[in-house]
Amino acid sequence: MTHQPISPAALSRVMWPLYAAGFTTAFGAHGIAANLGGFSADAVTSLIVLGGLLALYDGAEVVLKPVFGSLADRVGGKPVLLGGLIAFAAASALYVIADSPGWLWAARLGQGAAASAFSPSASAMVARLNPAAKRGRAFGSYGFYKSIGYTLGPLLGGVLVWGGGLRLLFFVMALCAAAVALWAAFVVPAVPPLPRKRQTVADLARRLADRSFLAPTAALAAATAALSVGVGFLPVSGAAAGLGTIATGAAVSVLAATAAVVQPKAGRALDDGRLTTRTGLIAGLLATAVGLAAAVLPGLIGVLAAAALIGAGTGLITPLGFAALAASTPEERMGQTMGSAELGRELGDAGGPLLVAGVATFATLAYGYAALAILLAAGALLALLNGRRMAHAPS
Repeated sequence: MTHQPISPAALSRVMWPLYAAGFTTAFGAHGIAANLGGFSADAVTSLIVLGGLLALYDGAEVVLKPVFGSLADRVGGKPVLLGGLIAFAAASALYVIADSPGWLWAARLGQGAAASAFSPSASAMVARLNPAAKRGRAFGSYGFYKSIGYTLGPLLGGVLVWGGGLRLLFFVMALCAAAVALWAAFVVPAVPPLPRKRQTVADLARRLADRSFLAPTAALAAATAALSVGVGFLPVSGAAAGLGTIATGAAVSVLAATAAVVQPKAGRALDDGRLTTRTGLIAGLLATAVGLAAAVLPGLIGVLAAAALIGAGTGLITPLGFAALAASTPEERMGQTMGSAELGRELGDAGGPLLVAGVATFATLAYGYAALAILLAAGALLALLNGRRMAHAPS
């Protein structure tokens, strides 16, 4: 059973709630995370407590995204999407009502678990609702609005915390998730699950170990690692160079804004045949590696160059990677693939900063940037050599 084809005009209206869901998960991740450290109430009393609160959200996503992605394949994407958004609103409202340190932990864990449901189901529905020839555009637009959430989250979150504390921020997030859920309930059509052949654990392992899954997922993980490092460590480099908070904040905004602008353009270029997936992923990895290398340059020039190149590289990789995954995945397994790919991104999100921080601990931050840059450049070189080897292999 498949969903009925949707006219281009109707499809455009259908996509907006899915884009809003992408914004919500990004805003929820960064809006609170960026402002917990400056919250001096009893809820956040030490760096250990802060680290635990930050880890709750991402930890829930790492564990649950593949689970909810598979559930979306089994029962349909819309119920999982709506359930996740409603649960996110409820978890956010929990802290608004309780207003105590213990309930902050519960609310943050609930938000992460809820985002694990509606994020992969939204990605899977973007893939299933759009024809193959337009998936690059669709994922480019979806990534654009997620990037807007990442960009505005810290800023809007800071304004809300300044005006009314964490309770106001959680209240706004609850309203946002509830509004998107209501919007999606009326606008997004049901995409019924497709008949599926029985899949064993070995079948799943073979599919996830296939190059058609590993290559795009590895590129997405690398892009997310570089993005996380840029957001977290470029302000440190700027401060060490004597730059003020306004200059370093502007650099991070350049990174996110560049990624947001590049993603729709990359998606359109893929759909129009002006860019291939392999070429775009290699170019994105190389641009990101050069951006990390530029971060070692002194002063504002190095910080801005790094931000722009990392943003451009990640903006290239993200829509192309997801479009490649959608193209190589059976329709009936789309949620499972998107959930597993999101898991890869979460591992990159955690692994990139850990690698840079680990190297910087024993050397300097410049060596940390260089280590990740070498890793990304090696990935691009490996993809290039593998492509040439396959091109010359006998059919």
